[in-house]
Amino acid sequence: MKRKIFTASLWGTIFLFASICAFSQKIETIGGVRVVHNKKGGKLGNKPGVSIQLIRKIGDIDTLDENLAFNYPSDIAMDAPGNIYVLDSANHRVQKFSPEGTYLATFGRRGQGPGEFYNPDSMDIDAHGFFYIMDAYQNRIQMLTPAGAGDRTIRLIDTSLRKLRCLKSGLLAVKGSLLPYSFMDKAKPPKLIKVLDQEGILLRSFVDAVNYGDGIISVYANAFEYTVDRNDNFYLAYAFQNKVEKYNADGKLLWRADWPLNFTPGSWGADFSAAEMNICSAGIAVDIKRRIWVVTLERPLRKEEKVKKSTIGLKSHSTGATSISRITEGNTDLRTSDSYKLEIFDTDGILLGGIRLTHFVDAIRIIGDNLFLLDQVRGVTFYHYKIIEK
Repeated sequence: MKRKIFTASLWGTIFLFASICAFSQKIETIGGVRVVHNKKGGKLGNKPGVSIQLIRKIGDIDTLDENLAFNYPSDIAMDAPGNIYVLDSANHRVQKFSPEGTYLATFGRRGQGPGEFYNPDSMDIDAHGFFYIMDAYQNRIQMLTPAGAGDRTIRLIDTSLRKLRCLKSGLLAVKGSLLPYSFMDKAKPPKLIKVLDQEGILLRSFVDAVNYGDGIISVYANAFEYTVDRNDNFYLAYAFQNKVEKYNADGKLLWRADWPLNFTPGSWGADFSAAEMNICSAGIAVDIKRRIWVVTLERPLRKEEKVKKSTIGLKSHSTGATSISRITEGNTDLRTSDSYKLEIFDTDGILLGGIRLTHFVDAIRIIGDNLFLLDQVRGVTFYHYKIIEK
């Protein structure tokens, strides 16, 4: 009963706050931090000064070409010549495509040796063209040469790290995972972002998770995605809160921004198994002009649109190896939806406007003027767009 009352209060406050913001834009300073409460539609509305043009789709669940038959693809990258690389996670490989989308090569395979991985979750390319693959289930980061050969292994002490990004400084950023017991010590909130050196040693961590008094609620309320820009600034978007934050390379909060919603973010009852949660954002990226692109939802997903994804890991007592099973429940035959939208913010957190989408989105990445949107389990494809300046 206490959880029910607390949760209703938490999300009711967020929704009321979002509703108020729909009628006016307000900028204030709270604790020395700039806070932007954006108005509905943004500064420029449906003409945010930029548009996107679909170039191609990479991958397809119905394809007969095994090079395009992805299984839980999770990330995408692009090298200096414009070649595209898809991290095909459940197939334990990286697929290389030309700038025109033609298949060129496969890097990696399932295994525990150099240049091998198991259900990797993310990848990035550094300034020298080397690949970094987050091989989280084997507690390591695999480095590959620009040609795709195994280079070296970075061992990780922390077993809960996810989503790797290479920083301009040569360091590595990763996302800290949250579990209910992470919030047991109220004096030491878990950190959301961690920065490692090239040996995998933790150098610093920042962004305190907020403790809402209940471990499970806190995990969901702090769920987030992040991206970095060319100056190693960090941008966070929270999955169940209409909130974006910017931090500098040292972890100082520079500003926080929110935007109005047309729906209540979510609510929980005393029985968590009956929880109803509405996702506010599904990813964040920043372009070369330092505009922030957030995948948001215009409305909650309908019952027939929802897909539940779960991962079950079992560790062998004899070998220590982890075996992963992925389960997808729901209508994966549906390909289109009018619920998703791109909200575009300027470098100071002012909402410029939005672009409506016609398909499902599970992740976003921007490289140069290329915008990639991932539909992970329905179409099992990356939508490749060009950013068009107006």
